[in-house]
Amino acid sequence: MILVCGGLADVVTELFCARLEDLGYPYRLLDLGFYPERFQVSWSWDGPTPTGLIHGPDWTLDLQQISGVFVRYIGRDGHAPLAQVPELLVDAVLAEAQSGLGALLETLPVPVANRMTGSMSNHSKPYQALLIRDSGLGTPPTLITSDPEAARAFYEQHQGQVIFKSLSGVRSIVRRMHAGDLLRLHLVRDCPVQFQAYLPGDNIRVHTVGETVFATRIHSAAVDYRYARQQGATSEMQPTELPAEVAAACVRLAARLGLVIAGIDLKCTPDGAYYCFEINPSPGFAYYEQHTGQPISAALADALRSTSAQGGDARDDLARVAAVSVSASAPDQQR
Repeated sequence: MILVCGGLADVVTELFCARLEDLGYPYRLLDLGFYPERFQVSWSWDGPTPTGLIHGPDWTLDLQQISGVFVRYIGRDGHAPLAQVPELLVDAVLAEAQSGLGALLETLPVPVANRMTGSMSNHSKPYQALLIRDSGLGTPPTLITSDPEAARAFYEQHQGQVIFKSLSGVRSIVRRMHAGDLLRLHLVRDCPVQFQAYLPGDNIRVHTVGETVFATRIHSAAVDYRYARQQGATSEMQPTELPAEVAAACVRLAARLGLVIAGIDLKCTPDGAYYCFEINPSPGFAYYEQHTGQPISAALADALRSTSAQGGDARDDLARVAAVSVSASAPDQQR
């Protein structure tokens, strides 16, 4: 039995549930939009692994029946109103509930896509860059600084071909620096900023599911293709193949973080060099699957299914990606 923890207002969770239905894989949905009021999760440690039950509106699931877990935590805006909780305590109640669930998922002896521990690197891009380099992938020339003069020197060193973005896991729009931005460099004294050399070429989004690699090449004139429309540009996507050593490095990177599924952002320059920007532990794969037909959700379902499950060969399951009626939003609305 696969346990899905997420909200159906999230298009990625919606697609994954639809894919499980399509493949005929048994699952239970712990809808985080109504947790904890409509669900009860109770467990204890009587040995090396937790034992307990999850009670839904009309079902009960023993933790020992779970073969794998897919989780997409949600914010307050995706949760139903808590009528019996004072307004000032709502955020605390939701945080406590999801943190408690996360603690349970950390110790379940089954594949979890993805555990909190594997997701922590996304909160520090400098640390994540070190892991990327250790995996064998290149990274762009980068400066992290709160020194205006250092930022100016980096800009001049790269002849103005520089982008800037946030250091943390908070989503930011990647932007090109322009000469006018030099007048604002004094602001970095209040907040360190990440500057990188702008690399020409195509963006490539890689989704790894275990050792399976799905690569999507994006053709777009926008610096940040996720916001192409806002920048007056378009983006086109198509499946692509990676060099074997690049694909292997992506798998190593995801495995090092313990990620069952990962979204890895690469850039392929005109001379065929590959550079990695970051790895996303909660990727919005629905958008890419919709536009390329790559069976990402089916591969993930297979990874979380019990090895004793009835049905055809896993390779046959990956080929059975029927048309599922799910409207995928633009990637700027997903992680």
